[in-house]
Amino acid sequence: MSTFGEYFKVTTYGESHCRSVGCIVDGVPPGMELTEADIQPQMTRRRPGQSALTTPRNEQDLVEIQSGTEFGVTLGTPIAMVVRNKDQRPKDYGNSTMDLYPRPSHADWTYLEKYGVKASSGGGRSSARETIGRVAASAIAEKYLTLSHGIEIVAFVTSVGGVHMFPPSATHPSPSTNPEFLSLIESVTREKVDEFVPVRCPDQKASDRMAEEIAAFRDRDDSIGGTVTCVIRNVPSGLGEPCFDKMEAMLAHAMLSIPASKGFEIGSGFGGCEVPGSIHNDPFVLAPEVPPLETGATRNGLSRPKLATKTNNSGGIQGGITNGAPIYFRVGFKPPATIGQAQQTAMYDGDESGKLEAKGRHDPCVVPRAVPIVEAMAALVVIDALMAQQSRQVSRSLLPPLKATTPAVKAMVDGEEQGVKCVLK
Repeated sequence: MSTFGEYFKVTTYGESHCRSVGCIVDGVPPGMELTEADIQPQMTRRRPGQSALTTPRNEQDLVEIQSGTEFGVTLGTPIAMVVRNKDQRPKDYGNSTMDLYPRPSHADWTYLEKYGVKASSGGGRSSARETIGRVAASAIAEKYLTLSHGIEIVAFVTSVGGVHMFPPSATHPSPSTNPEFLSLIESVTREKVDEFVPVRCPDQKASDRMAEEIAAFRDRDDSIGGTVTCVIRNVPSGLGEPCFDKMEAMLAHAMLSIPASKGFEIGSGFGGCEVPGSIHNDPFVLAPEVPPLETGATRNGLSRPKLATKTNNSGGIQGGITNGAPIYFRVGFKPPATIGQAQQTAMYDGDESGKLEAKGRHDPCVVPRAVPIVEAMAALVVIDALMAQQSRQVSRSLLPPLKATTPAVKAMVDGEEQGVKCVLK
């Protein structure tokens, strides 16, 4: 369906060339300051037409809040947001040739099989234009996560085609053991990533090589894929719902719902399968004291763990539950399906004699513009998991206190007291 989340619920609407796209967000906490200025920066980061390496479609993607706020403050009621399509050109698709062929690797055929009808222009709901609603909703989620817990979400491009920021090697089959990568995910910011627009790879040499790779495929009327890495910092421990809604499972669900995504790995990922357990395991150590946030907000809506892991091959999640360490993962994106080259493909009537030469305006590589979309879906997963845990903790706090009859129960009592203090603070 078109709805994501249980506590922070987002429903998106719109096709690639309709009059507008947008979303309705339900479950936004009341009493938070919110205007279009809080949402527009991420909209601008994902919009088309940013450089010669992206689609030339010229959309400003200006967001309008339609409901759920008054005098710049959230009311707790559903927030509707709309972005009007101004550079829509359905005529780019509505010609006799395009109407006769299902485009290779597009959703034309599968949508027709499912619904018996499909959008005649662009990709309809399968178009990346649909992600506008996700990004708008996530800006609200991120503001709450930042104010309440100091959570930071930063994504960046780590490969384009065969050009890698952190090439796998015998020494480091996974970036999780590479000190340079670990240092980057502790410190990288969106401002730093955006210094490397249009590619958004925060390393000058790698960024230059990636830009050359994208330009080479563009000039051949072809396309290329790549990967985006994302880190989520200051995430409270205890988030995630075993067994089927594990934190990494929900992140995978979210990331693989993004158009053109083809793969997901978390922590050490597939490279971690090549190292022995003696190296891969994350030993526990005493957690360092965490200073309060400069904003005065609590860093953790739950109790801060007394233990931390010495390494982080797990990517901040163990047993499907966050452990307080930074969460990091990587998402793979395929080459954009629409290319300028003529392609041999069957027509809807089964005739294989013709060739399709696609028209329209398309990205030769989607990964630079996928960066804010990956951040958006990460925010929606985290806020939903956080609200689930807050609900559980507050419900627990209303019960009579446990009696510390055994060491195990005493540990539960101590944890409960810390948790209640933080939740109700």
